Amino acid sequence: MKEARLLIVDDEPALLHMLEKVLAKEGFTRIDTVSTAEEALEACKRQTYDLIVLDVMLPGKSGFDICPLLRAETDAPILFLTARGSDLDKLTGFALGGDDYVTKPFNPLEVAARIKARLRRHVRTAPEAGDPRAADAAAEEASEHYDYGRFQVHVQAGELRVQGQSLACPALVFQLLVFLCRHPNRIFSKQQLYEQVWGTDSYGDDNTVMVHIHRIRERIEENPGDPRFLVTVRGLGYKLVRPAAPQEVRVP
Repeated sequence: MKEARLLIVDDEPALLHMLEKVLAKEGFTRIDTVSTAEEALEACKRQTYDLIVLDVMLPGKSGFDICPLLRAETDAPILFLTARGSDLDKLTGFALGGDDYVTKPFNPLEVAARIKARLRRHVRTAPEAGDPRAADAAAEEASEHYDYGRFQVHVQAGELRVQGQSLACPALVFQLLVFLCRHPNRIFSKQQLYEQVWGTDSYGDDNTVMVHIHRIRERIEENPGDPRFLVTVRGLGYKLVRPAAPQEVRVP
């Protein structure tokens, strides 16, 4: 895989220097840094990035302000850095197109680990063009569809339909829902879900999974406060309850 190019957006020179130094030791040498939202947008118009580290509290426009504009230029994963760690702030960041969230102060090695995990998730390994398994794999993926009665998940199309209506679903919310659809009626802890969907250790950050569970429930449940599909198993975690019928459908 080609060497990843990163963009780090932060107005603290010392933090930029520290992240550059740590990331270089972790093998990232193609790093651009800017200190304002406007500079970040201009950089994304000039250059293709594989991942963006975006501070929320920037001078002028904030990271939250610029995130939708960056999303219009790139589909690269966006990792927010912020001193604000409330659930509302995380919900806002994810709703605007962010993919992950690290609260200041942080261990720079955690940021490096999260970057590596996001890059692994973003660039999925596929069979080579001449591999005879490629057509079969593509056909199987294209047919992957889950029907839970009230809602349907079309994996290849990246679509969630609830009572016949297509609903917008951020990438990580959709990936978590797909993972749960693939493993119905099984209980997963927050840590297990984070490792499976985010691709790395949660470092004790349970809120990220809880926020994404809440966002799934807002979409698929008739009453998110009293869920019947995505339920909490007290003391153990979460499970997606598959109805007796219909079950998974393979569309020819």
